[in-house]
Amino acid sequence: MATKKNYWLMKSEPDECSIDDALAAENATVPWTGVRNYQARNFMWREMRAGDGVLFYHSSCPAPGIAGIAEVASTPYPDPTQFDRKSKYFDASARQAEPRWWMVDVKALHKTRLIGIAELRAAGPLADMIILRRGNRLSITPVSPAEWRYITTQLAAPDTRSAGKAGQTSAGKAA
Repeated sequence: MATKKNYWLMKSEPDECSIDDALAAENATVPWTGVRNYQARNFMWREMRAGDGVLFYHSSCPAPGIAGIAEVASTPYPDPTQFDRKSKYFDASARQAEPRWWMVDVKALHKTRLIGIAELRAAGPLADMIILRRGNRLSITPVSPAEWRYITTQLAAPDTRSAGKAGQTSAGKAA
């Protein structure tokens, strides 16, 4: 029996890992480390599966919005940064035998033109998107199949202006 495909909006600060960084990474795949919210962690740990669709969203930057299309590229596994005393994501309460924080790898598929929050709000079919709810600050939110279809078919055509111009920096930790 086939598992239902899920869809996600995953926020990353572009100074840590942008869509260009992800596209430039080996196999266009980056580890999605550093998630430290239990609800977002639970989405990754309990619900994400390899092949799920991802809206790659730039956040905490001058121009936030959907910047690319990606997919979940691994099953969930323990985030190693929770055990690294030098990492800003270190968690002294986490134990190797019982990890507290989980992660997945994300494979960037293509860059899109930037789809800002105002454009998302203006699109009637997206009125119920979690990211548009007042006070929502989660770094990972589910996206309905209808919202995914609308965004990927109506708004998020590949950005051909940037073909071959992937960022020079290496992929970093995603928030």
